[in-house]
Amino acid sequence: MAEVTFCGACGSVTGSSTLLRWGDRQLLVDCGLYQGDDELEQRNWRSFRFAPHELDAVVLTHAHLDHTGLLPRLLAEGFEGPIYCTRASRGLVSLILQDAGHIQEEQARYARKKGYSGHANPQPLYTEKDARRTIKRLRAVSFDDRHEIAPGIAVRYRRAGHLLGAGSIEVSAKGSDGERRTWCFSGDVGRYDVPILKDPEPPLDEPSALVLEATYGDRLHANSDPESEFREAIRRVFARGGSVIIPAFALGRTQEVLYHLSHLVERDELDPDDVFLDSPMAIKATDLYQQAKQEHDEDLAEDVRNHLSALQADRFRRCRKSSESKALNNRKSPCVIVASSGMANGGRVVHHLKRRLGDERSAVIFTGYQASGTRGRQLVSGAKRVRIHGESVSVRAEILSLRGLSAHGDSDDLLHWCESLAASPERIFLNHGEDDSRKALAVRLREGGFARPRLPFTGDTEPW
Repeated sequence: MAEVTFCGACGSVTGSSTLLRWGDRQLLVDCGLYQGDDELEQRNWRSFRFAPHELDAVVLTHAHLDHTGLLPRLLAEGFEGPIYCTRASRGLVSLILQDAGHIQEEQARYARKKGYSGHANPQPLYTEKDARRTIKRLRAVSFDDRHEIAPGIAVRYRRAGHLLGAGSIEVSAKGSDGERRTWCFSGDVGRYDVPILKDPEPPLDEPSALVLEATYGDRLHANSDPESEFREAIRRVFARGGSVIIPAFALGRTQEVLYHLSHLVERDELDPDDVFLDSPMAIKATDLYQQAKQEHDEDLAEDVRNHLSALQADRFRRCRKSSESKALNNRKSPCVIVASSGMANGGRVVHHLKRRLGDERSAVIFTGYQASGTRGRQLVSGAKRVRIHGESVSVRAEILSLRGLSAHGDSDDLLHWCESLAASPERIFLNHGEDDSRKALAVRLREGGFARPRLPFTGDTEPW
């Protein structure tokens, strides 16, 4: 029997996980963490829909937690095989898993101290030690080359443009009828003609089936100029004596934010000493971006050649120690603080929000998608109060959202990527998207001449 089972991210934008099975051979594509409201996050504690010890391997599309964040639990439940990712992804996966383990330990410790958890003795989902154990299983492979990862099963990565090292994956193997087929897993498709990374690339094979993300399947990104939006917001906030808080994912979004802020510095519109990168993981990730010159697009490559790169260690002020982060709370003069996480559900940015949301002079600039149930979604939806560390915090600061900085392709980008395929797939499955987005993208694809897409539910199984 050869089949595919959708284990996560069906109707949501987190928790990506798909199981491929050929008789006694099993492969998992992504093993992502659910992020959002309590109902979503409780899914992280449930048993897997398969036996982890029976898996031959895991292949990762990219490093983000919603695609990698349950890997330590997978090992704890018995998985002993290799975890494949691209060479450029390996360092980021290492960073994000260790950071996630550390944050979960800290959150559990803080909840015990403050007594705001519903559990008498709250425990982390996994620890930093669990994450380091997982990292030892990582196996780095190159883009564009076919790799046999189990007898009769081959994978090939193509650049997806969404994040450093992010790839779409072609998986080739024989079906129950003996015919060799290729399924393509898009991963998260990035945008075209944006700075830092090379554009998304189509698969080389003709896929018989496509599993396509649908994060922004129901919308188009605003035709905006992020640098102008940052300039106007910073100028306005600084003039009234406030500070700008930018929640940004440490991987990818932070580097793009720094890129645009750096151009403001070049035009003498921003003092680099007023910009703080407050995230140890983002600092390390920025260094990895700077080093991965083979992945730079022409714009960033030119900046690097001219020694103007936003990713240089001395470009902005960096806060590695928690004491340096806390010191920002006592700063009286205006500043820009870039800190993770991007949806404001964890990390150092939460402490900055707790401190400054009540300040009507300040502003919070969100730079990407805010999933349902996250603190970021509450704020961009106009919440007047939010809960932080068990306390109700009033929202008086200006809340802004820059859609033009999203790392996800919009509906046009996804359609363009599909049109670049070598042949139209016989079957298309839309996941990693809320249902409105999946339905809207299904209509666009159908109108574009593609096979009618299916919208799988969690647990649905399809023949290979």
